[in-house]
Amino acid sequence: MFVGHYGPSFAIRALRPEIPLWLLFLAAQLVDVAWTLLVLGGIEKLRIAPGITAASPLDLYYMPYTHSLVAALLWALGAAILCRFAFRWRGWQAALWVGAAVLSHWVIDWLVHRPDLPLYGDSVKVGLGLWNHIGLSLGLEVLVVVSGVWLYLKQTRGFTSVGRYGPVVFVVLMLAIQVTSIVGPPPPSPAAVAASGLGAYLVFAAIAAWIDRQRSTPCRAIARA
Repeated sequence: MFVGHYGPSFAIRALRPEIPLWLLFLAAQLVDVAWTLLVLGGIEKLRIAPGITAASPLDLYYMPYTHSLVAALLWALGAAILCRFAFRWRGWQAALWVGAAVLSHWVIDWLVHRPDLPLYGDSVKVGLGLWNHIGLSLGLEVLVVVSGVWLYLKQTRGFTSVGRYGPVVFVVLMLAIQVTSIVGPPPPSPAAVAASGLGAYLVFAAIAAWIDRQRSTPCRAIARA
């Protein structure tokens, strides 16, 4: 899953208006951001294996430092601690929500990956394998991200054209990219996968920041936060 990871980002932004959307976009993909860097550094490994699943040609055979459950918990904890002090939030609630966004990545991956997600180290690999059922995995992806966007649109108000229509256009664009990656040719190399993924995560976070700045949160929602 790719776009579906951003569903929790939109939903948490709706619930916790003090957390910027760009930060939640990076949090939801923090595990994969780290993964791209480790793949480029030759530390974690993948192979291009067309047909290994119906929706993805990636054989993710070694990623203990980013995609094990223990690693994901540590990334989530580290992100929460860093944000608590970097943003000087009062209390830990907002920081823990950022940590939850980080951890949501592993949970969503568990639904769609084949059994290549280790519980610890490189051992005891799990995954429900919904990537072997394109219609089901795409349907889940749409459901998760649309649910998050619906909450975001309900709790915020656009005061420019970008703010009003941007979230929907943005999600449609990301879904189109997702579909293209499924039906298109396999990537040429693991390095290309990592580099393009890293670029996408950073660009999407920047777009999220641009759109989010052009939406406001009603005072009553802030009072509940």
